[in-house]
Amino acid sequence: MNLEQRLSCRELAGLIERVFDLAARKTLSLAKRWDPSDGSPVFTRRGKYTTRGWTEWTQGFQFGIPILLFDATGNEKLLTLGREKTVRFMAAHVSHTGVHDHGFNNVSTYGNLRRLALEGRTTESADAIHFYELALKVSGAVQAARWSTLHDGTGFIYSFNGPHSLFSDTIRSCRALIVAHQLGHCLMGENDRRISLVERAVQHIINTSRYNVYFGEGRDAYDVRGRVAHESIFNMADGRYRCPNTQQGYSPFSTWTRGLAWIILGYAEELECFRSLPEKDLQPFGGRKAIEQLLLRTAQAVADFYLANTPADGIPYWDTGAPGLVHLEDYLSRPAEIDNDYEPVDSSAAAITAQGLLRLGRALGRKKAGRNYYQAGLAIAKRLFAPPYLSEDPAHEGLILHSVYHRPNGWDYVPKGKEVPQGESSMWGDYHAIELAVYLKREMENGPYLAFFDTKT
Repeated sequence: MNLEQRLSCRELAGLIERVFDLAARKTLSLAKRWDPSDGSPVFTRRGKYTTRGWTEWTQGFQFGIPILLFDATGNEKLLTLGREKTVRFMAAHVSHTGVHDHGFNNVSTYGNLRRLALEGRTTESADAIHFYELALKVSGAVQAARWSTLHDGTGFIYSFNGPHSLFSDTIRSCRALIVAHQLGHCLMGENDRRISLVERAVQHIINTSRYNVYFGEGRDAYDVRGRVAHESIFNMADGRYRCPNTQQGYSPFSTWTRGLAWIILGYAEELECFRSLPEKDLQPFGGRKAIEQLLLRTAQAVADFYLANTPADGIPYWDTGAPGLVHLEDYLSRPAEIDNDYEPVDSSAAAITAQGLLRLGRALGRKKAGRNYYQAGLAIAKRLFAPPYLSEDPAHEGLILHSVYHRPNGWDYVPKGKEVPQGESSMWGDYHAIELAVYLKREMENGPYLAFFDTKT
């Protein structure tokens, strides 16, 4: 990936305002058309949002988007939409025992509503804030209860595939556990055993690094520093690791770039978060220094892998080992080719990654060790927030074009006359692009830092 070392946040101001304007129009239009009884919108087909999937994992993004847009614009109509839909439809997600998606669904809705209230951006009553906090407490505990124990006594939050499955995606659900912990909550077990939510979050983070992320240390024949496996498989009869796997990538031994993106953003966020937690909360798990070292080692490895394995403009193809890439000669040295005959790009992976790179760059010092990461995040945002990735067509319900959902299953729409998916949007891609824009707007305006956790405990 090529870096623009002189690019500044303020140079993106016009692009960011255009993103908010388009997103607000599209969000209000979709709200009028969409019937919630049809399920959650997941991704577009011929420019119209449709349902598809394993669970309702995108509903929190659907209702989180108008909340973020209120944050950016102050449009009360968007706040009302997001708040009313959250209250009406999100309770089932709070107590959902069958998924690993509590961070996606509940931090994006209840978490954002609470954050805005505490910042004084909304006129919520004390009872409303308590309502949001109760939802977040229960969500964190329910997510922590979805637990597999390994042979060494540690464990992880298991995916919807079952107790044998550790997903890279789930790193962002650790947010739900940490928020609940900061609110003074815990998980109650048999005989009133109090189970620490931050302990489970730390164990999940450690085991994701240990099993899903590679560090170039000869673990297997494909051990390249920063490579990420979408899924790790365990034998739950004895709690031992068996092999890497993937659900949405090409191969267990290549890197599905959205899985990589979840790790990049997840570890950068957790690095920020653990720096804010009291030392007494972390001492039982080796202390702040040990945890920060692991988070930083992982975050830098995956960020470096992204920068080295992504085309010049920062937009990745859907998997770094996708077989058709061999036909795109020297593809890393030029911008990603949306309209090619072999492999699709995935703009949603770029939107998620950009925020992670910005956060990592800030954590390391934007003018010091973190400079390249921060500048890469800005460059990706600049590319995403304009055509051909920004959808300016009012008839298209998506905001960020050229997203991919599940290439192996063939779920993505391929336009007539084309060979690969292109021209469509996803709810998670749109949400994370808007979250990225809000992050940058606050940076430009020296506003409160955008964080999922309480910065003062």
